[in-house]
Amino acid sequence: MLKIALTGNLGSGKSTVGSFFQEAGFHVFDADRIIRSFYEEKGEVYKKVLEAFGDRVLDKEGNIDRKTLAQIVFSDPQSLRLLESITHTELYRRLDEEFRRLPSNSIVVVEASLLIEKGTYRNYHATVLVYAPYELCKERALRAGYSLEDFERRWRNQLPPEEKMRYAHFILENTETLNKLRSRTFELVRVFRNWVEFQNEEFS
Repeated sequence: MLKIALTGNLGSGKSTVGSFFQEAGFHVFDADRIIRSFYEEKGEVYKKVLEAFGDRVLDKEGNIDRKTLAQIVFSDPQSLRLLESITHTELYRRLDEEFRRLPSNSIVVVEASLLIEKGTYRNYHATVLVYAPYELCKERALRAGYSLEDFERRWRNQLPPEEKMRYAHFILENTETLNKLRSRTFELVRVFRNWVEFQNEEFS
């Protein structure tokens, strides 16, 4: 199994690249989406978040209001570490569970913002960074509905993309058209398919 870490700062376009990898037949796991599902399931993670942060993070229907929760944790590093300690353990357990269900020659992609910051990129065979500079990321995030304050809070929690380049095996620059990004992504698709094919031949 080939495991790929897909990362990039807010507004870089990593989710778009993830959708291209999925289109190519790779198994793509979005860390944010998985964590959101924990809240919706209202299981252990939901209970632990309520224990840690109280009813202030609930909406009128009793669901975790992710916007309110984000405002709390991105304003306070200690609260953010607490939330991550609750969600990440379960996230890794769920990912391992999902991986075990897949054929051994699968290509899996885990999409997450903080793979490099948390050091978990080391658990993967290759790291793909989707790169765009600060101003372009900000413009995209504001267009997507983020407030400037929310964007800045989240950005401060991430390493500058230029620094992340030092950790990446592959860099997909996303400063031009969507077609250009798609073309660059599918060049990587071919690289990863050849990698898996070579591994299978080497160990057969």
